[in-house]
Amino acid sequence: MTTELTHYINGKHVKGTSGRFSDVYNPATGEVQAKCPLATVEELNQAVADAAKAQVEWEQVNPQKRARVMMEFVRLIMRDMDKLAEAISREHGKTIPDARGDVQRGMEVIEFCIGAPHFLKGEYSGNASTGIDIYSMRQALGVVAGITPFNFPAMIPMWKMGPAIAAGNAVIIKPSERDPSCPLMLAELLTEAGLPDGICQVVNGDKESVDAILDNETIKAVGFVGSTPIAQYIYGRACSNGKRAQCFGGAKNHMIIMPDADMDQAADALIGAGYGAAGERCMAISVAVPVGEETADRLIEKLVPRIEKLKVGPYTSDTEMDYGPVVTAEAKQRILGLIQSGIDQGAELVVDGRDFSLQGYENGFFVGPHLFDRVTPDMDIYKQEIFGPVLSTVRAGSYEEALKLASEHEMGNGTAIFTRDGDAARDFASRANVGMVGINFPIPVPLAHYTFGGWKKSAFGDLNQFGPDAFRFYTKTKTVTSRWPSGIKEGGEFHFKLAD
Repeated sequence: MTTELTHYINGKHVKGTSGRFSDVYNPATGEVQAKCPLATVEELNQAVADAAKAQVEWEQVNPQKRARVMMEFVRLIMRDMDKLAEAISREHGKTIPDARGDVQRGMEVIEFCIGAPHFLKGEYSGNASTGIDIYSMRQALGVVAGITPFNFPAMIPMWKMGPAIAAGNAVIIKPSERDPSCPLMLAELLTEAGLPDGICQVVNGDKESVDAILDNETIKAVGFVGSTPIAQYIYGRACSNGKRAQCFGGAKNHMIIMPDADMDQAADALIGAGYGAAGERCMAISVAVPVGEETADRLIEKLVPRIEKLKVGPYTSDTEMDYGPVVTAEAKQRILGLIQSGIDQGAELVVDGRDFSLQGYENGFFVGPHLFDRVTPDMDIYKQEIFGPVLSTVRAGSYEEALKLASEHEMGNGTAIFTRDGDAARDFASRANVGMVGINFPIPVPLAHYTFGGWKKSAFGDLNQFGPDAFRFYTKTKTVTSRWPSGIKEGGEFHFKLAD
């Protein structure tokens, strides 16, 4: 039976009125399991107008009380962890442990937001000049929006909603229409946690809703995570409409393996970082760069048996799976097309998963694991983000060549180096032209009290996601220069008063 999903507006589930829907699939079976309503421009604009009315009072709630809502939200997330994880797995296809990790990493940002009172403090200079005090204050922007991707339907909505709400804003979340149930559940938990109606609105939609967000004058800031072309489009349109924007795009993350690296450790790291979540992560390692032919041969020897033992299947399997299906049939076909281009352009396909089939799930969107060797930078599988269970090996003749590969790719989300040499690691961390660096750590997503953000075509905008940057992004600074006369009436002044 196909379920009709809703929007979440003003503290309750609301049916769509457009008559337009997007199919939500079970990626393991290929069957449509739900219909996601696609909002009209009028529906979106009304949700924004209602949010703007609610935000006026919410901003006046002191930061400590807002933080208490975040505290209760964390408790409710932990209570419903299994329900949230199952909803993610059902619509996205990732395994239950991976889905729980999705929720966990989002919840950590909410935990950080409990410290909102600290991050909303301004600055104060008493007697900056004779009888003059100067101070600043951080104030909410008003209504902001988050446009979030399919691959982390819990984590990234929480990255957006947590700091925005804790800073005193109302937020419009436009989740991916491929797996919208978890964001709807999170909004419901926020209401249960004590958040006033209208402060978190979840509006499902497609490009029509996205453009409505970008053109709505009430919305003051937009955060986006997705592909680079769309990130660039949203950034340009948002900025041209006078909005703040932070837009995070695609990635091509390199892992450099030095000759002195622990090869078992490096191989295990590549398996998890390259094939976990079927490679549908913006921080997945998709390029292994062994330094030297001998290093490359040893790495391939370690990788092949590990890849061949990977268990691929639905999250409902009695056996624990390593990864599940990709999200749609279109995603599967795109991945297989890029794999074929790698073969056609001369890469060596060491592990071939094209014939992968799972009995009873032949219509599912499963893609077997693939390993390429002797990939070169001119090949499409190197240049493009595959977003699938495909690892490419590019052999480098030297450390400098490996560093150059990671630094000169047009995307710059994350990179890693595996080595026992502290000097090489330190040099790599300093010189790599990439936003996030791991040292013997394959997926360098920072903890919530730092910030997440790539460089180059992986990110558009000046401030990163979560951490202190989030509170800077979701607030505006007002500076006040104050003087209280001592009782002696003075005439007007026609020049700047110099500091005494």
